[in-house]
Amino acid sequence: MEKSVAKGSFDEISLENGFSVLTYKNDLNSIGVIERDIDSSYIQFHFCVKGSADFIFNNGNYVLKIVEDRSLLLYNPQRDLPIHLEVQPQSWLVSLIISIDKFHSLFSQDANYVSFLTAENRSKKYYKDDLINPSMAVVLNQLLSFNLNESIKPLYFKGKAYELLSLFFNRDKDANIEQCPFLVDEENVAKLKKAKDIIIARMAEPPSLQELSDSIGLSLKKLKEGFKQIYGDTVYGFLLDYKMEVARKLLDSGEYNVNEVGFKVGYSTASHFIAAFKKKYGTTPKKYIMASTS
Repeated sequence: MEKSVAKGSFDEISLENGFSVLTYKNDLNSIGVIERDIDSSYIQFHFCVKGSADFIFNNGNYVLKIVEDRSLLLYNPQRDLPIHLEVQPQSWLVSLIISIDKFHSLFSQDANYVSFLTAENRSKKYYKDDLINPSMAVVLNQLLSFNLNESIKPLYFKGKAYELLSLFFNRDKDANIEQCPFLVDEENVAKLKKAKDIIIARMAEPPSLQELSDSIGLSLKKLKEGFKQIYGDTVYGFLLDYKMEVARKLLDSGEYNVNEVGFKVGYSTASHFIAAFKKKYGTTPKKYIMASTS
Protein backbone atom coordinates (compact mmCIF):
# COMPACT_ATOMS: atom_id res chain seq x y z
CA MET A 1 0.00 0.00 0.00
CA GLU A 2 1.28 3.43 -0.85
CA LYS A 3 1.37 6.38 1.51
CA SER A 4 -2.02 8.02 1.99
CA VAL A 5 -3.00 11.57 1.17
CA ALA A 6 -5.88 12.84 3.28
CA LYS A 7 -7.96 15.94 3.84
CA GLY A 8 -10.18 16.21 6.87
CA SER A 9 -10.13 14.16 10.05
CA PHE A 10 -8.06 11.02 9.47
CA ASP A 11 -5.85 8.67 11.48
CA GLU A 12 -4.07 5.49 10.43
CA ILE A 13 -2.50 2.87 12.69
CA SER A 14 -0.32 0.18 11.14
CA LEU A 15 -0.90 -2.98 13.19
CA GLU A 16 1.49 -5.31 11.38
CA ASN A 17 2.66 -6.00 7.87
CA GLY A 18 -0.41 -6.01 5.62
CA PHE A 19 -2.91 -4.89 8.27
CA SER A 20 -3.98 -1.33 9.18
CA VAL A 21 -6.83 0.48 10.94
CA LEU A 22 -8.10 3.79 9.54
CA THR A 23 -10.42 6.08 11.49
CA TYR A 24 -12.27 9.14 10.21
CA LYS A 25 -14.07 11.60 12.48
CA ASN A 26 -15.55 14.51 10.59
CA ASP A 27 -17.06 16.75 13.28
CA LEU A 28 -17.15 19.75 10.96
CA ASN A 29 -20.09 21.14 9.02
CA SER A 30 -18.46 20.48 5.65
CA ILE A 31 -17.63 17.34 3.70
CA GLY A 32 -14.27 15.75 4.49
CA VAL A 33 -12.33 14.03 1.71
CA ILE A 34 -10.14 10.99 2.32
CA GLU A 35 -7.87 9.53 -0.35
CA ARG A 36 -5.87 6.34 0.08
CA ASP A 37 -4.07 4.23 -2.54
CA ILE A 38 -4.94 0.55 -2.12
CA ASP A 39 -4.06 -2.13 -4.64
CA SER A 40 -5.92 -5.32 -5.54
CA SER A 41 -4.03 -7.46 -3.01
CA TYR A 42 -6.06 -5.99 -0.12
CA ILE A 43 -9.52 -6.52 1.38
CA GLN A 44 -11.36 -3.51 2.78
CA PHE A 45 -13.84 -3.47 5.68
CA HIS A 46 -15.61 -0.17 6.28
CA PHE A 47 -17.91 0.60 9.23
CA CYS A 48 -20.08 3.72 9.46
CA VAL A 49 -20.65 4.49 13.14
CA LYS A 50 -22.33 7.84 12.62
CA GLY A 51 -23.71 9.80 9.66
CA SER A 52 -22.84 8.65 6.14
CA ALA A 53 -20.18 8.74 3.44
CA ASP A 54 -19.76 8.08 -0.29
CA PHE A 55 -17.09 5.92 -1.92
CA ILE A 56 -16.25 7.37 -5.32
CA PHE A 57 -14.90 4.97 -7.95
CA ASN A 58 -13.82 5.24 -11.58
CA ASN A 59 -13.40 9.02 -11.61
CA GLY A 60 -16.87 9.62 -10.21
CA ASN A 61 -18.72 7.27 -12.55
CA TYR A 62 -19.68 4.95 -9.72
CA VAL A 63 -20.72 5.84 -6.15
CA LEU A 64 -21.20 3.42 -3.29
CA LYS A 65 -22.90 4.86 -0.22
CA ILE A 66 -22.38 3.72 3.37
CA VAL A 67 -24.77 4.88 6.09
CA GLU A 68 -24.96 4.80 9.87
CA ASP A 69 -24.94 1.33 11.49
CA ARG A 70 -23.90 -0.38 8.23
CA SER A 71 -20.70 -2.10 7.18
CA LEU A 72 -19.22 -2.58 3.74
CA LEU A 73 -16.79 -5.28 2.62
CA LEU A 74 -14.92 -4.64 -0.64
CA TYR A 75 -12.81 -7.31 -2.33
CA ASN A 76 -11.76 -7.23 -5.97
CA PRO A 77 -8.64 -9.21 -6.92
CA GLN A 78 -9.06 -8.11 -10.55
CA ARG A 79 -8.48 -4.37 -10.08
CA ASP A 80 -7.22 -1.81 -7.58
CA LEU A 81 -9.81 -0.14 -5.35
CA PRO A 82 -8.23 3.09 -4.11
CA ILE A 83 -10.24 4.88 -1.45
CA HIS A 84 -11.75 8.20 -2.49
CA LEU A 85 -14.18 8.85 0.31
CA GLU A 86 -16.42 11.86 0.84
CA VAL A 87 -17.33 11.89 4.53
CA GLN A 88 -20.51 13.83 5.26
CA PRO A 89 -20.56 16.40 8.11
CA GLN A 90 -20.87 14.92 11.61
CA SER A 91 -19.90 11.45 10.40
CA TRP A 92 -17.56 8.82 11.88
CA LEU A 93 -16.08 5.77 10.16
CA VAL A 94 -13.63 2.99 10.91
CA SER A 95 -11.90 0.88 8.25
CA LEU A 96 -9.79 -2.27 8.37
CA ILE A 97 -7.39 -2.77 5.45
CA ILE A 98 -5.86 -6.24 5.33
CA SER A 99 -3.88 -8.07 2.67
CA ILE A 100 -5.48 -11.16 1.11
CA ASP A 101 -2.53 -13.30 2.20
CA LYS A 102 -2.73 -12.06 5.78
CA PHE A 103 -6.49 -12.52 5.88
CA HIS A 104 -6.38 -15.97 4.34
CA SER A 105 -3.88 -17.10 6.99
CA LEU A 106 -6.46 -16.31 9.69
CA PHE A 107 -8.77 -18.97 8.26
CA SER A 108 -6.12 -21.41 7.01
CA GLN A 109 -7.59 -24.27 9.05
CA ASP A 110 -11.01 -23.86 7.44
CA ALA A 111 -10.70 -21.88 4.23
CA ASN A 112 -14.31 -22.66 3.27
CA TYR A 113 -15.62 -20.78 6.32
CA VAL A 114 -15.31 -17.49 4.38
CA SER A 115 -17.15 -18.15 1.14
CA PHE A 116 -15.41 -15.54 -0.99
CA LEU A 117 -11.98 -17.07 -0.30
CA THR A 118 -12.81 -20.61 -1.42
CA ALA A 119 -10.82 -21.91 -4.38
CA GLU A 120 -13.70 -21.34 -6.82
CA ASN A 121 -14.48 -17.81 -5.61
CA ARG A 122 -11.07 -16.39 -4.73
CA SER A 123 -10.56 -14.78 -8.15
CA LYS A 124 -14.01 -13.15 -8.16
CA LYS A 125 -14.94 -9.74 -6.77
CA TYR A 126 -17.12 -9.65 -3.65
CA TYR A 127 -19.01 -6.71 -2.16
CA LYS A 128 -21.15 -7.04 0.96
CA ASP A 129 -23.34 -4.47 2.70
CA ASP A 130 -24.41 -5.54 6.19
CA LEU A 131 -25.63 -4.36 9.59
CA ILE A 132 -23.31 -3.44 12.44
CA ASN A 133 -24.50 -5.49 15.40
CA PRO A 134 -24.33 -4.11 18.98
CA SER A 135 -21.18 -6.07 19.90
CA MET A 136 -19.37 -4.62 16.88
CA ALA A 137 -20.66 -1.14 17.74
CA VAL A 138 -19.01 -1.38 21.17
CA VAL A 139 -15.60 -2.20 19.62
CA LEU A 140 -15.94 0.54 16.99
CA ASN A 141 -16.72 3.16 19.61
CA GLN A 142 -13.75 1.99 21.68
CA LEU A 143 -11.50 2.55 18.67
CA LEU A 144 -12.95 6.01 18.01
CA SER A 145 -12.88 7.02 21.68
CA PHE A 146 -9.35 5.83 22.52
CA ASN A 147 -8.02 7.88 25.44
CA LEU A 148 -5.27 5.70 26.90
CA ASN A 149 -1.52 6.24 26.78
CA GLU A 150 -0.39 6.76 23.17
CA SER A 151 2.44 4.25 23.60
CA ILE A 152 -0.05 1.35 23.83
CA LYS A 153 -2.28 2.55 20.99
CA PRO A 154 -0.92 0.11 18.34
CA LEU A 155 -1.32 -2.83 20.74
CA TYR A 156 -4.83 -1.73 21.78
CA PHE A 157 -5.93 -1.21 18.18
CA LYS A 158 -4.48 -4.56 17.12
CA GLY A 159 -6.52 -6.40 19.74
CA LYS A 160 -9.69 -4.51 18.86
CA ALA A 161 -9.19 -5.00 15.11
CA TYR A 162 -8.97 -8.77 15.52
CA GLU A 163 -12.00 -8.68 17.82
CA LEU A 164 -13.92 -6.73 15.18
CA LEU A 165 -13.03 -9.23 12.45
CA SER A 166 -14.10 -12.10 14.71
CA LEU A 167 -17.47 -10.49 15.36
CA PHE A 168 -17.92 -9.65 11.67
CA PHE A 169 -17.54 -13.27 10.59
CA ASN A 170 -19.11 -14.93 13.61
CA ARG A 171 -22.12 -17.09 12.85
CA ASP A 172 -23.88 -20.01 14.42
CA LYS A 173 -22.03 -23.25 13.68
CA ASP A 174 -25.19 -24.79 12.22
CA ALA A 175 -26.22 -21.79 10.15
CA ASN A 176 -25.50 -21.56 6.45
CA ILE A 177 -26.78 -18.10 5.64
CA GLU A 178 -25.89 -18.10 1.95
CA GLN A 179 -27.82 -21.31 1.32
CA CYS A 180 -30.66 -20.73 3.76
CA PRO A 181 -33.96 -20.38 1.82
CA PHE A 182 -35.56 -18.65 4.79
CA LEU A 183 -33.39 -15.56 4.38
CA VAL A 184 -34.07 -15.35 0.65
CA ASP A 185 -37.66 -14.47 1.51
CA GLU A 186 -37.62 -10.67 1.72
CA GLU A 187 -40.95 -10.64 3.53
CA ASN A 188 -39.52 -12.72 6.39
CA VAL A 189 -36.41 -10.56 6.56
CA ALA A 190 -38.63 -7.47 6.83
CA LYS A 191 -40.58 -9.11 9.67
CA LEU A 192 -37.37 -9.85 11.56
CA LYS A 193 -36.22 -6.25 11.11
CA LYS A 194 -39.58 -5.21 12.56
CA ALA A 195 -38.94 -7.52 15.53
CA LYS A 196 -35.59 -5.83 16.09
CA ASP A 197 -37.19 -2.38 15.90
CA ILE A 198 -39.88 -3.41 18.40
CA ILE A 199 -37.46 -4.66 21.06
CA ILE A 200 -35.31 -1.55 20.65
CA ALA A 201 -38.34 0.73 20.97
CA ARG A 202 -39.53 -1.20 24.03
CA MET A 203 -36.06 -1.71 25.45
CA ALA A 204 -37.01 -0.94 29.07
CA GLU A 205 -40.06 -3.25 28.99
CA PRO A 206 -39.55 -5.72 26.13
CA PRO A 207 -42.30 -8.08 25.00
CA SER A 208 -42.10 -11.83 25.53
CA LEU A 209 -40.91 -13.92 22.59
CA GLN A 210 -44.46 -15.14 22.02
CA GLU A 211 -45.81 -11.57 22.01
CA LEU A 212 -43.06 -10.57 19.60
CA SER A 213 -43.83 -13.56 17.39
CA ASP A 214 -47.50 -12.62 17.27
CA SER A 215 -46.69 -8.96 16.54
CA ILE A 216 -44.62 -9.68 13.44
CA GLY A 217 -46.62 -12.64 12.15
CA LEU A 218 -43.89 -15.27 12.32
CA SER A 219 -43.89 -18.55 14.21
CA LEU A 220 -41.84 -18.66 17.39
CA LYS A 221 -39.42 -21.11 15.79
CA LYS A 222 -38.84 -18.93 12.72
CA LEU A 223 -38.42 -15.86 14.92
CA LYS A 224 -35.70 -17.55 16.99
CA GLU A 225 -33.87 -19.14 14.05
CA GLY A 226 -34.17 -16.19 11.67
CA PHE A 227 -33.20 -13.56 14.22
CA LYS A 228 -30.02 -15.43 15.12
CA GLN A 229 -29.12 -15.96 11.48
CA ILE A 230 -29.52 -12.29 10.58
CA TYR A 231 -28.29 -10.56 13.74
CA GLY A 232 -25.86 -13.18 15.03
CA ASP A 233 -27.46 -13.56 18.46
CA THR A 234 -30.67 -14.51 20.22
CA VAL A 235 -33.38 -11.87 20.56
CA TYR A 236 -32.59 -11.17 24.20
CA GLY A 237 -28.84 -11.53 23.70
CA PHE A 238 -29.04 -8.83 21.02
CA LEU A 239 -31.21 -6.69 23.27
CA LEU A 240 -28.79 -6.98 26.20
CA ASP A 241 -25.88 -5.84 24.03
CA TYR A 242 -27.98 -2.96 22.73
CA LYS A 243 -29.02 -1.89 26.23
CA MET A 244 -25.43 -1.93 27.44
CA GLU A 245 -24.33 0.18 24.48
CA VAL A 246 -27.11 2.70 25.18
CA ALA A 247 -26.13 2.72 28.85
CA ARG A 248 -22.49 3.38 27.97
CA LYS A 249 -23.46 6.33 25.76
CA LEU A 250 -25.71 7.78 28.49
CA LEU A 251 -22.87 7.52 30.99
CA ASP A 252 -20.54 9.21 28.49
CA SER A 253 -22.96 12.11 28.16
CA GLY A 254 -22.49 13.00 31.83
CA GLU A 255 -26.16 13.96 32.11
CA TYR A 256 -27.32 11.01 34.23
CA ASN A 257 -26.15 9.17 37.32
CA VAL A 258 -25.78 5.39 37.47
CA ASN A 259 -29.26 4.81 38.92
CA GLU A 260 -30.92 6.95 36.25
CA VAL A 261 -29.08 5.18 33.42
CA GLY A 262 -30.02 1.76 34.81
CA PHE A 263 -33.68 2.76 34.99
CA LYS A 264 -33.65 4.15 31.44
CA VAL A 265 -32.43 0.86 29.99
CA GLY A 266 -34.89 -1.26 31.97
CA TYR A 267 -33.33 -2.17 35.32
CA SER A 268 -35.52 -1.65 38.38
CA THR A 269 -32.57 -1.93 40.78
CA ALA A 270 -29.12 -0.38 40.49
CA SER A 271 -27.43 -3.60 41.63
CA HIS A 272 -28.81 -5.58 38.68
CA PHE A 273 -27.71 -2.88 36.24
CA ILE A 274 -24.23 -2.67 37.77
CA ALA A 275 -23.83 -6.46 37.58
CA ALA A 276 -24.92 -6.55 33.91
CA PHE A 277 -22.65 -3.63 32.99
CA LYS A 278 -19.65 -5.18 34.74
CA LYS A 279 -20.24 -8.53 33.03
CA LYS A 280 -20.29 -6.79 29.64
CA TYR A 281 -17.44 -4.30 30.04
CA GLY A 282 -15.38 -5.74 32.89
CA THR A 283 -15.82 -2.66 35.08
CA THR A 284 -18.58 -0.97 37.07
CA PRO A 285 -20.47 2.03 35.67
CA LYS A 286 -18.90 4.28 38.31
CA LYS A 287 -15.35 3.20 37.48
CA TYR A 288 -16.17 3.55 33.77
CA ILE A 289 -17.22 7.17 34.31
CA MET A 290 -14.08 7.89 36.34
CA ALA A 291 -11.85 6.39 33.61
CA SER A 292 -13.65 8.32 30.87
CA THR A 293 -13.26 11.68 32.64
CA SER A 294 -9.69 11.21 33.87
